[in-house]
Order: sequence, then C-alpha cells, then structure tokens
Amino acid sequence: MSGLSYPEMEGCRNLLGLLDNEDILALCDTITNRLVQPEDRQDAIRAILVYSQNVEELLRRKKVHREVIFKYLATQGVIVPPATEKHNLIQHAKDYWEKQLQLKLKETPEPVKTEDIRLFQQQEKEDKKAEKVDFRRLGEEFCHWFFELLNSQNPLLGPPQDEWGPQHFWHDVKLRFYYNTSEQNVIDYCGAEIVSLRLLSLVKEEYLFLSPNLDSRGLKCASSPHGLVMVGVAGTVHRENTCLGIFEQIFGLIRCPFVENTWKIKFINLRIIGEASLAPGTLMKPAITFESSDLEAFYNIITLCGTNEV
Repeated sequence: MSGLSYPEMEGCRNLLGLLDNEDILALCDTITNRLVQPEDRQDAIRAILVYSQNVEELLRRKKVHREVIFKYLATQGVIVPPATEKHNLIQHAKDYWEKQLQLKLKETPEPVKTEDIRLFQQQEKEDKKAEKVDFRRLGEEFCHWFFELLNSQNPLLGPPQDEWGPQHFWHDVKLRFYYNTSEQNVIDYCGAEIVSLRLLSLVKEEYLFLSPNLDSRGLKCASSPHGLVMVGVAGTVHRENTCLGIFEQIFGLIRCPFVENTWKIKFINLRIIGEASLAPGTLMKPAITFESSDLEAFYNIITLCGTNEV
C-alpha cells in the first residue's frame, strides 16, 4: 500500500515526469519486483506511486537522481544551493509537501450540521431499503458482474468489455490472497489501487479465467445488522482450454450511501488451489491439505460475524 500523502503523490508524479522513459521503466521494475507490466509511461508512474511504501524510500532510489530533485524544487520556487546533497534535497521536498498538506487542511471547511442531518436521513432510508433486499439475488448479480468484468480483462478474450479499476472498491479495501506452492502462501494487500492491480494481474498477465459456480452449493450470501453483505463463491480456474484448479472467494460488500443501488467491495478473501502459475517464476503444485473444496470450513467467517445466512 502506498504511504504517500496527496501532496506527496502529486509532487512525486511531477518529479517523476522529469525522468526519461528508460529510468521510469527501470524504476517500475525495481519497485514492483517486475510483477507489474506497464502499458505506457503514465501506467509505469502510477505503479511506482502505488507500490512505494513512503516518499523517502522512493526518492532515495538510484534512478531518482539528485539533479532531478533539485530541478523539481526549483520549478516549485524552493531555492536551495546547487551543491546541496541528495539527502538534504529529499528533506526540502518533504518539508515543501508537508506545508502543502497543512495549507490544504486549512482551506477545507468544517462540515455543517445540516449535512450531518442529511447523511443521517439518507442512512435511515438505506436501512429501510436493506430490509427488502433479496441477498441471494444480490449475490448472484454481483458475481455475474464481477467475474464477467474481471475475466474480460484477459487479453486472450479480446478487448475488455468495460473499465476495470479502483473505482469498484472502498479506498481502504483489503485483499487476503491464499495460494499453494510447495507450501501455503498468504499475502495481504490494502488500498483500492493495489488491490485492483493485483486482481487484474491474475487475468491480464497470468491469463487466468475464474469460472464461479452460482448454484446453491457454490454460492452463499449473508447480511449483518450493520449493512455488511458477504458473498461466498467457489469455482474453477482455467487458462485457455485447461482447468488448472479451484478457487474459493469471499467478498464483503457495503452500500455506497451517495449513489443509488451501488455496492462497493470492502474486503476480499481469495484462495486458489491447483497447478496454476500465479506469479512469474512461481509454479503452483497440487494442494495436499485440501482434498476437496470444503465450503463450510471456508465460510466460518460468516457465522463468526453474527450474520444471517441465505
């Protein structure tokens, strides 16, 4: 997850714009460990910003030359001696972005009470609507939409049918990804940008196709008193005409109070078991500890949350 504030993100975007294409692509490969294959220069810059842990880590990279930081500061009106060392230039940049953040916070007006009342009334309406929601149907419609959209990003299927991106997730969405090599691997991702990119890489770079089973055995839905809807689905994983294994996935959905009939993804648990190659250089092996797709064990999270299963 990117640890850059908004002023740092915009500042680094402008600063990286001063690098040539070769340095940008090399920096992208280093930061993403070659797991992201950018389509163009802007795509590479976006990946660099998303995968950087903090601004100092990014600016200390060898490809971010001292002269580039100096030139950026000069364009922003931050005057420093030409002989200033790189670590001092980095501090000047951080100080400048901190001031920009403070100015932005001062300019942001405090919310008025009438807005709070409006949001409360809107939430009351949403709560009443939730009582009438057919969660089984919601789960089916969501899965049809999600897997059709994700699978359509597979280059083997032709041009994507719609745009995939972070707009379908809450900004602090979490992804827990399980997969089996010689041992079980678990990786956590957080943030709409990185989660959307990681899921996209499965179909766009690994050419996987996820086929959900939407009958009563493969799909389960549940709702909590707080408005959280969980959708659990199982299915098979394919590459072209080869079935590589199985997957089990749980989605946590929360309704967006500002857009009619819109749900966004709050968290995802994804487990893939099989012989699929999910990352460059990583060969998947058959799972030993999972003899079958045990949905009841996988959906324990639903009962632990005190939800009503449908």
